[in-house]
Amino acid sequence: MRRLALSVLLAALAAGPARAEQDLLLGADMTSPAMTQAEMSRADIVAMIAAAGGRPLDLHDKALSGLDLSGLNLKGANLRTARLNRANLRGTDLSGANLQQAWFLKADLSGATLADATMFGITARDANFRGADLSRAMPIGDFKGADMSGATLVDLKGGADIRNQSMGLMRAVFTSVNLSGAHLKGANLGRSRLEYANLKDADLTDVVLMGSDLSGANLTGATVAGADFKNVDVSGARLIDLKGQASARDWAARVNADRAVTQAAP
Repeated sequence: MRRLALSVLLAALAAGPARAEQDLLLGADMTSPAMTQAEMSRADIVAMIAAAGGRPLDLHDKALSGLDLSGLNLKGANLRTARLNRANLRGTDLSGANLQQAWFLKADLSGATLADATMFGITARDANFRGADLSRAMPIGDFKGADMSGATLVDLKGGADIRNQSMGLMRAVFTSVNLSGAHLKGANLGRSRLEYANLKDADLTDVVLMGSDLSGANLTGATVAGADFKNVDVSGARLIDLKGQASARDWAARVNADRAVTQAAP
């Protein structure tokens, strides 16, 4: 399965500019047992936690889809390329976990702790992160359609690494993500995809948005003090009742600023 995850990632990268926003579902059979079933039970993992004596678990490449892992201590666990589609991870401690190339399609991570987690190549479409803590996490992956309302994403490390020619194509994909009321102070979302994202009343203080795509996004009531808007595409974005706009950086350097919505409909 590790080879599949890696091949999917490389295929997305190799597809060139048309795939620059990486579709990590490319070539994956989402109906296979590897993606829909679990090879272990909750009891198995609880027993592993007890036997580990506080050491992080090694669950890399495991099939864990559909499991109830809510409230467990998986701090620092190695879940690289693991499949946790539709898993229940409510309130689970995944802080510092290795979630690289892991699958969380429609998983429930509401209230979970993912602070400092590494998420390079993660696929978490339509997942529930309501109220979760992703502080300082590195979410270079696909979160399209996820619910992150009220989540804490302070100092998030989601900006594309343009110094690396291959990995520079990878970015945080937050297309149509619900980030209403989310706390993103100091987050790096440079060159990220945020089309049609709901950022209503979100705290974007000092957030790096440089080069990102905010077309069609709703920023009504958001706090943007110190946020970097250089080369940010705001075509169709709702930039209404923004707080701290006067101190936003490179506000005049937005792209398609004339196409943004700046006043509420009468």
